[in-house]
Amino acid sequence: MIKEITVQELSTLGQPILVDVRSEGEFSEATIPGAISLPVFNNEERAQVGTTYTQSSQSQARELGLSIIGPKLPDLVKRVGELAKNGPLVLFCWRGGMRSKSLATVVDLMGIPVYRLQGGYKAYRAQLVEYFEAKLPFQVVVLRGNTGVGKTELLKQLRVDGYPAIDLEKLANNRGSVFGAMGLGSPPSQKKFEGMLYEELESFKKFSYIIVECESKRIGRVTLPPTLYKAMQEGIQILQYDSLENRVQRLLKEYTSVPCALQEIGVALERLIKTLGHVKVKELRALLETNSLDEFTKQLLVDYYDKLYAYPNEASSEYAFYINYVEPVKALKELECYLDEKVALPGGESPLLGIRYSAK
Repeated sequence: MIKEITVQELSTLGQPILVDVRSEGEFSEATIPGAISLPVFNNEERAQVGTTYTQSSQSQARELGLSIIGPKLPDLVKRVGELAKNGPLVLFCWRGGMRSKSLATVVDLMGIPVYRLQGGYKAYRAQLVEYFEAKLPFQVVVLRGNTGVGKTELLKQLRVDGYPAIDLEKLANNRGSVFGAMGLGSPPSQKKFEGMLYEELESFKKFSYIIVECESKRIGRVTLPPTLYKAMQEGIQILQYDSLENRVQRLLKEYTSVPCALQEIGVALERLIKTLGHVKVKELRALLETNSLDEFTKQLLVDYYDKLYAYPNEASSEYAFYINYVEPVKALKELECYLDEKVALPGGESPLLGIRYSAK
């Protein structure tokens, strides 16, 4: 028997196997994070059925759909059966309509336990939109600092240690700068980005706070939800700084690992002419072409990035807390102690101590 399930009830299944039966184009635009694509109709077939529905009738569209899906059913059912071995199976389409219902019916007849998501992806999207329209249930801790100080590196280690750190640039597939998209491939759609961000926030709902890197409203091609951006502006601001030499070496290690990095950097330099002027960009290009990468990176930091972001490269009482990242292990420990002692609320999680935090 097919079991209907709401978006709100999905979490009760533990780790459900979500199967998106929409077309590959719909799946690519946005889906429930973690879902597996198993299209009943491909892009062209979906267009044909839709055109028939609009220009002819619903009954003719159904007949066409049946003729298309019929030959596919054995393979679809076989694939669904394999997936069902890994956990509770949940099928969904755009709004819980004919596509998920038709496949679920056949799967059920074959004796494979199956759930069907009420309202489909549309219901999930509605829940997500509602979530971001409300005030976020977190205090936001924001890491600030000039380019190359290791903020992303620190976020990654915090997460490894069990802290609620979210790498927004990783979700956006962009480093948030003029060279931000280098070697990272295609960015997600806005809807896909918001879905991944929502799932990240939901995974940390046992915490009273989250930790992010300072970002502008836009990261590459995606935009932060206004409620998150506002919470970041109003949150706890932490300064991270490091030596210029360490910053240079950190950036060189990251960017030179990208295939064809020098060519891409050369192209991106053109976008700095308006800010730095033709003379300076020509000087930077000469350094790049002679492989003087240390000096190129140093000048780019000093003459462009540090002036752009203008964060202190030393301790500053203007921030709630500051860390010198010259010694990463020491800095990490200092920050984790600060989070446990000053940020976590009574009864909140304390990953560093391995126990529930309680006020002294």
